[in-house]
Amino acid sequence: MKLPRRRFLHLAAGAAALPANSRFAWAQAYPTRPVRIMVGFTPGGPADIVARLMGQWLSERFGRPFIIENRPGAGTNIATEAVIRASPDGHTLLLVGISQSVNATLYDKLNFNFIRDIAPVAGIIRTPIVMEVNLAVPAKTVPEFIGYAKANPGKINMASAGNGVTSHVSGELFKMMTGVNMVHVPYRGAAPALTDLLAGQVQVYFDLMPNSIGYIRAGKVRPLAITTAMRSEVLPDLPTLGEFVPGYEVSAWYGLGVPRGTPAEVIDRLNKETNAGLADPRMKERFADLGGTVLAGTPGDFEKLVADETEKWSKVVKFAGIKPD
Repeated sequence: MKLPRRRFLHLAAGAAALPANSRFAWAQAYPTRPVRIMVGFTPGGPADIVARLMGQWLSERFGRPFIIENRPGAGTNIATEAVIRASPDGHTLLLVGISQSVNATLYDKLNFNFIRDIAPVAGIIRTPIVMEVNLAVPAKTVPEFIGYAKANPGKINMASAGNGVTSHVSGELFKMMTGVNMVHVPYRGAAPALTDLLAGQVQVYFDLMPNSIGYIRAGKVRPLAITTAMRSEVLPDLPTLGEFVPGYEVSAWYGLGVPRGTPAEVIDRLNKETNAGLADPRMKERFADLGGTVLAGTPGDFEKLVADETEKWSKVVKFAGIKPD
């Protein structure tokens, strides 16, 4: 039987709309079970705190539990690979941060390509890093520290929370841009690194502000500069490092990603609800307590941040010759 042209076009249009309608209905029903947010660090640190704050918000918005699952190890690669291997249905999320950008160059052989295999969802927060020294160090300013370091090449120990982590690459970028020679001393986490800074076993440490703010306020360590482009409202009198080393800028940042292939409708819903959380006064206050600023934006905005950071840190890793443990 031959259908009239108008009838045929009407039926064809209806058939074409079915997949879109079913995808929309499925996205509206999302999530259908608890959602896991994989975090590549142990509980209690800044990354874990950010994930739990956002997980609680998303749980309330979606009416389903968003459960934090800590999978530390291999510089966040264990957590990243677990998400990449998960079903791309929006029920497994990854807390994304600067470590993934560094790892793209740091590790010669990975079972994945982060930019190819993880789809960006949304940025969450930028957290400042503080360049701080032991009280016995005579330098009171960044220029004084640079002069002191150049007068004592190889005699200043620079702590980090581990090889290739934010505190390490921040210091390596400083070395690259100033030409100073400092000895890198990696620790297994921020707490032991800070303990040895307080004790004078190491002289300088580039630490995330939430870890050190209490010691700074108590006068137990001396902050020289903040590494973000703008001064922090938490420590408004502290200069930026870029005021003395033009072009220097580092911040820890966090966002959410999902396995590539996750439906766009699900990504859009997650992005919308994440941004709603970043606009909420209570949430903004909680993130401000961490010394951070929110990173609201589209998945495309977050994708550009990840790409730019990956390119930036590839240069530092190659310059410093950093190798994984």
